[in-house]
Amino acid sequence: MFGTHDLWLFILSGLMLNIAPGPDSLYIASRAAGQGFSAGSAAALGIGLGTFVHIFATALGLSAILATSATAFTIVKLIGAAYLIWVGISMLRSKAITPGELAKLQAAPLSSIFWQGFWTNVLNPKVALFFLAFVPQFIDAAAPSKALAFIFLGAIFNFNGMLWCHTLAYTAAKVSSLIQPGKGITQWLNRSMGVLFLFLGIKLAFSRQA
Repeated sequence: MFGTHDLWLFILSGLMLNIAPGPDSLYIASRAAGQGFSAGSAAALGIGLGTFVHIFATALGLSAILATSATAFTIVKLIGAAYLIWVGISMLRSKAITPGELAKLQAAPLSSIFWQGFWTNVLNPKVALFFLAFVPQFIDAAAPSKALAFIFLGAIFNFNGMLWCHTLAYTAAKVSSLIQPGKGITQWLNRSMGVLFLFLGIKLAFSRQA
């Protein structure tokens, strides 16, 4: 379909890659545990939109530029790293709030959570290079439109990813609701996420072009 082959293998491989623990999973689970399913869903949707940016950019050849141009890769990498570090520092400096206070603020930060997920995904050139390396393996050399085939496979990968991410968010939120996190746990989650973002930012800053 659309010039692809071994679609079943692509779907299976994509599901395994989505389920494997990683930074996106940790971000979604932490947000859901701290603020409920809606926050986890906002994080997942932001990451999903960022993934679509990479899918379309790769289909149009932008990711090929990142793969061949050291300058372009470095610029995007440093912007992404700076953003991750900024988010990390902001979360480390944030004040702990009680569940009651969090409920009053929940409507406002959802957009912030969404865009954090979006930008941390979009500004990571490793994501673009991942799609550039993985998806073309399932595109037929004789495909009439390789860009269309790429977008088709990317949409399947992202759709399955969103199903998994929302399952993860629901599970994390349910487990957290049984524990009823207080101010101390909320602060711990903020600090943990802050450290995670700092780590990812520093790691991204020192990553090398494959």
